[in-house]
Amino acid sequence: MRNTAKITTAVLAVGALTLGLSACGSDKDSGSGSAGTSGPLVVAASPVPHAEILTFVKDELAKDAGLDLEVKEFTDYVTPNTATEDGSVGANYFQNQPYLDDFNKKNGTHIVPVVTVHLEPLGLYSHKFKSVGDLKSGATVAVPNDTVNEARALKLLAANGLITLKDGAGNSATPADIAKNPKNLKFKELEAAQTPRSLDDVDAAVINGNYAIEADLKPSKDALVLESATDNPYGNFLAVKEGNEDDPRVRKLAKLLTSPEVKKFIENKYAGSVIASF
Repeated sequence: MRNTAKITTAVLAVGALTLGLSACGSDKDSGSGSAGTSGPLVVAASPVPHAEILTFVKDELAKDAGLDLEVKEFTDYVTPNTATEDGSVGANYFQNQPYLDDFNKKNGTHIVPVVTVHLEPLGLYSHKFKSVGDLKSGATVAVPNDTVNEARALKLLAANGLITLKDGAGNSATPADIAKNPKNLKFKELEAAQTPRSLDDVDAAVINGNYAIEADLKPSKDALVLESATDNPYGNFLAVKEGNEDDPRVRKLAKLLTSPEVKKFIENKYAGSVIASF
């Protein structure tokens, strides 16, 4: 049985406020490295696959390694970083480097990677078409609306000949950076978590791997096209607030997350839909 707590953004906001009011008079908050390193390490994670991988570590590996691990699930891509920054949690596991770079720049946070664990290939999915070639002129494609994942989605479409991006379009590319659009595709920008739910309303959707798996899609089988894992910069990693990289609990978790046991778990459970990066 999974021993995790599902946390909504609203609930976290209340919890963070309470924590802030009590922090000056107590050092019992073990989520943050600043509160000492003897208590449990609290890690914020997306439900799939991050929390599942962490739960495997918690149930199968942590005790023998002397690690007290607590997993908290979040369903958005913002709160895990803000919670790590303010010390509500001691680490997070849900994001890639381009996303983190953009987040730190925009929010003034100081989150740093510790160890890369896996890749979730981004894919194009459809309930209406069997192949990319079947997409009709004027088709509507849903894409994530956050800066990095939207650019990543457009790069996927460009790599498969659906569009051409302008020279120099990088990790902040938007539909405005499309140079050629031979099928006159239309784009619907949605929060990443909403893209799987849009499949009945659009012709196709570019969906992040974790959200695809949550929606019972099998990226390795169901995607019309899928990102290549070769030289892919979007590996997901364990991250902490700068200064907490050498917390002994964090180091233990980093070692466990890149162990042969975790690699085998990823291979067996996700069958190519999640790929170990170590």
